[in-house]
Amino acid sequence: MAKQTFGSFEEFWPYYVAMHSKAATRWVHLAGTLTGLAVTGYGLARGRRRYAAALPLIGYGTAWPAHFLIEKNNPATFGHPAWSLRGDVKMITTMLAGRDAELAETAAKWLAENGGPDGADS
Repeated sequence: MAKQTFGSFEEFWPYYVAMHSKAATRWVHLAGTLTGLAVTGYGLARGRRRYAAALPLIGYGTAWPAHFLIEKNNPATFGHPAWSLRGDVKMITTMLAGRDAELAETAAKWLAENGGPDGADS
């Protein structure tokens, strides 16, 4: 798989969404992130700072397998960690706003224009 290069987050965003083209992948991300936030918030409210590790452990621990098992691709985090984190926040807030269909359209458009998840005909 060829590594994608981008000059800005705005260029990266459609690619990021395309790497989450299946609704199940997006919903697993949402569930993992919200669960991680809840556990982290609970732990911090109870004075247990080690619970702060729950967010990345639960978040990535659910998201990455979704890429391998559902999406059949590698997480964008591997090549673009900072933009992927920003993309995850944007994707989740878009979903919470009830606009998941918009994400599906963005993914389908990027995949149609770029020939597949890695940017090559597949």
